[in-house]
Amino acid sequence: MCMLAILLGAAVPASAGAAKAQTHSSAVAEQVIVGGQAFGAPNAADVQTVPGTRAKLLANGQAAAPAGAPLEVQQAIWAANRIIGMPYVYGGGHQRFDDDGYDCSGTVSYALHGASIIDTPMDSGTFMRWGAAGRGDWITVYTNPGHAYVVIAGLRLDTSAAGDPRGGKGPRWRPNLRSNRGFRARHADGL
Repeated sequence: MCMLAILLGAAVPASAGAAKAQTHSSAVAEQVIVGGQAFGAPNAADVQTVPGTRAKLLANGQAAAPAGAPLEVQQAIWAANRIIGMPYVYGGGHQRFDDDGYDCSGTVSYALHGASIIDTPMDSGTFMRWGAAGRGDWITVYTNPGHAYVVIAGLRLDTSAAGDPRGGKGPRWRPNLRSNRGFRARHADGL
């Protein structure tokens, strides 16, 4: 893990004072490894950062990771960007991370795997027992027996259109947080 942090150290901008989202060079983008394996060279648009500690929803529907966040948080956002706009498929992402579409827990699993937080996909019921109880500082999975979504650095990644004025289904960064009533909050230790 230390070698990975050294390798990826160049991927975090040195200056957090830039006002606009920054796209890393393609050479750096090709070095980004997520989920303990290369998912191929990410799109340069997938690895954008913004200053501070909160992710930012971009006009193209993707998210820019906060430069002040831990690398795992940035990687979760960058991984999720790869599946934004894919179709909702019931059970999608349950058998394998790379799928033709994703359901709620498949979407959450994909993002967490991208940060090397989990190594196997989980369903919403399994997420109810995963990690530690309560909200995390950076990543919180909200889950109940029938649905799961995740809030990463202040942005909600969800397949449900709840609270989204556009109403799109499938993996999307949602501009508004939804009520978490009826959901258990879970998080990975340290995040």
